[in-house]
Amino acid sequence: MRIRQKELTLMMAGASIALIATISATLSADQSATPAAVQGAAAPAAATSPARELVTTYCVTCHNQRVKTAGLALDGLDAEQVFNSADSWEKVVEKLRSRAMPPPSARRPDNATYERVAAWLENELDRAAEAHPNPGRTAELHRLNRTEYANAVRDLLGVEIDPKVMLPPDEQAYGFDTNADALSMQPALLDRYLSAAAKIARLTVGDPTIPAGFERYTAMKGNSNETTWLWQNERLGEEFPLGSRGGIEARHYFPVDGEYVFKIRLDRTDTGLIRGLRVRTDIDIRVDGTRVGQLNVGGTPEFTGGNPNATAIGNYAESGSPLATADDKLEVRAPVKAGLRQVIATIVKADNLEIEGLALDSIPIWSREYTNKPDNPTLISALFVGGPYSGRVSPDSPGRRRLFVCEPASSASGAARGSGAPQAERAAGGGTPALRNDETACATKILTALARRAYRRAPTNEDIQTLIGFYKTARAQGDFDAGIRAGIERVLVSPDFLFRIATEPTGAAAGTVYELPDVELASRLSFFLWSSIPDDELLDTAIRGKLREPAVLDRQVRRMLGDKRARTALVQNFFEEWLQTRNVWLLTPDLNQKFPWFDDNLRVAFVKEMELFLDEQLKDDRSVVDLLTSDQTFLNEQLAKHYGVSGVYGSHFRPVTLSDENRFGLLGKAAVLSVTAYSTRTAPTIRGKWLLENLLAAPPPSPPPNVPALEETSKDGKPRSVREMLEAHRKNPVCASCHARMDPLGLSLENFDAIGQWRTTDAGTPINASGVLLDGTKVDGPAALRRALVAQKEQFVRTVAGKLLTYGIGRGLEHYDAPAVRGIVRAAAADDYRWSSTILALVKSAPFRMRRTGS
Repeated sequence: MRIRQKELTLMMAGASIALIATISATLSADQSATPAAVQGAAAPAAATSPARELVTTYCVTCHNQRVKTAGLALDGLDAEQVFNSADSWEKVVEKLRSRAMPPPSARRPDNATYERVAAWLENELDRAAEAHPNPGRTAELHRLNRTEYANAVRDLLGVEIDPKVMLPPDEQAYGFDTNADALSMQPALLDRYLSAAAKIARLTVGDPTIPAGFERYTAMKGNSNETTWLWQNERLGEEFPLGSRGGIEARHYFPVDGEYVFKIRLDRTDTGLIRGLRVRTDIDIRVDGTRVGQLNVGGTPEFTGGNPNATAIGNYAESGSPLATADDKLEVRAPVKAGLRQVIATIVKADNLEIEGLALDSIPIWSREYTNKPDNPTLISALFVGGPYSGRVSPDSPGRRRLFVCEPASSASGAARGSGAPQAERAAGGGTPALRNDETACATKILTALARRAYRRAPTNEDIQTLIGFYKTARAQGDFDAGIRAGIERVLVSPDFLFRIATEPTGAAAGTVYELPDVELASRLSFFLWSSIPDDELLDTAIRGKLREPAVLDRQVRRMLGDKRARTALVQNFFEEWLQTRNVWLLTPDLNQKFPWFDDNLRVAFVKEMELFLDEQLKDDRSVVDLLTSDQTFLNEQLAKHYGVSGVYGSHFRPVTLSDENRFGLLGKAAVLSVTAYSTRTAPTIRGKWLLENLLAAPPPSPPPNVPALEETSKDGKPRSVREMLEAHRKNPVCASCHARMDPLGLSLENFDAIGQWRTTDAGTPINASGVLLDGTKVDGPAALRRALVAQKEQFVRTVAGKLLTYGIGRGLEHYDAPAVRGIVRAAAADDYRWSSTILALVKSAPFRMRRTGS
């Protein structure tokens, strides 16, 4: 039974309104502890503190009560008991650590003074924070983003869904789509949740009345048919059978046991002719590695008798020639069991095709004439999976195995009796199917277990009775399975499932700091590391009230980090958003003039390299600093040629030790280099800004309005190099101060073009990648820049820790979070900044474990 939208909207509003009404956090509540409360924690101050000396000597000319440059006045701040003005002094620490102030044109302290004053300020601020922690205040309602929703459905019900199809994209804030304030609930989104819940419930329990339908999966394309042919002429990956070339790999969820149809669509020329029909092509279709059918096309007289290169080639498609319709009947029908399956359609490699690894000397650029040759080898362009036909609910489907902790003694479920069960009951009983006590008892057991995991806590009696009410209403109109489906729908649209709900201590005064209850800590931990709900072990530990015990928490974090879900979630969600490499899918390089060889295969290779590289960093528990210094990566032939690496053949990725120091770590990855460039040229300012924000925690201010575009040609019409453009731009004093910070960083990567290939000239001019950083360090190229960053490795680790904390707690960081971030870095330093130590220290930090009540 479908839940009516009006009823559910009212239900959600009633369940949520009390929570929403209590959200009253304000900016004033986010201030640090009162000076009077903190003063006793501080050591006696010297007559003149290092902070006062620095401010008096270098800062007050601009940052005083009269001028107040950038809205900051330092002359009136307490420079002895600095915790009384922690907000302002944390800004000073940031500028000192990044050497951003004083500006390059002003008198500046030496590096020793920068370090001494920053360390003194940090020590004073951290001692006060330790005595009186301020963990900040997260939102009381934190909606799951669509990735978390899909993962939760997978772990709760055993059903994998595509969240991009079911739900709209989520908003980001502070760089992540885990930010609670950005994850609002609009009426249109509620409609999508209602629709998704109904579909997921049917997939979980099974429904033999599901109408047959087709889903389409497409092959990866190049920017021309020839680049597609080049990389589709090989075995595409380890999941493809040996002796195959090209094809499609899809993960398809089969909702019930039954027969399914697999249809193949072949690649065509621009005139609609199928390629390669003069020779026979054999096509394999496999489900979970087992062949379910083999098709063949071509090589018969109807394809070999004529001349497909005739002048009237376009008429073949118009006249319904076999050259245009040969794939109309390329389909096979086969029985498949319910569940998520891997479906592969691939071509069996013929003896006369080149072996894997084309060993080309350069990346090819293909002609239009070659593009339209129908004699090129046959390629698969699309796979259609249709069904179910003669569907049957499987008692052994993944969803039922996960969900059905019991079966009613009457065996009245659809899985046991088939789709005719309700009609049979009506015929025997003369009306509405009877509600049996044994069925209700089993339904209660099923829905109680479901609610416990879905709500991430022990369910109340009211929770269970609500679900049983939905079950009974649907059961009265159908069979046992219909009632369970209704219960699932109700769970999936409950605020207790869709939101992480913060509960404050009863009677606590405003601004009270408290530790998160164990069950809330379990949810925060599981969504941080797995982007999903707690598993049974974590939830059981939390419900028993044991999770906050230090040894228990340590053990659970290490156990969760050892689960592959942690690596997958952190790589695909945290790293891709932090490093912005998710934007690789949005790249639009200039294919006509600048980069005609760029194609979707290369785009996928950029992403795959990053995923494998980051996965290995986590799996091997490397140092966080290894992100900058590692000489290890993963390449296939196409990406290896893009990087100028020899000896790599085939489309599958394999570990490679790099010899070119310029390619080490993140700075040498094409994914990073391409998302920080324009479609036609490099953008040193964007690359410099990316480095400041994401590797150095020193973001530059927003640019002023109406910034003029760079002049790409000189007055005599000659093209300028990017460095020459920026030098002209920096002549404007308003632009110079920020560009002095960004440009040297970005220009040091100028040997990498807009899609990450190495080059030595720009606009006919030799590349000049030299520059001077704000601390006086001279750099000349990527390797020198990386060494300069490693020399500030604590600042890099601090940046990573801050990004991880932002991602993990679902809010932006404030000045009172800075001591916690520094504490994470100090704790991780004892273990060479390994990922496990960094994450453990973060989980034990005050912002992660604690919360402050509202006003």
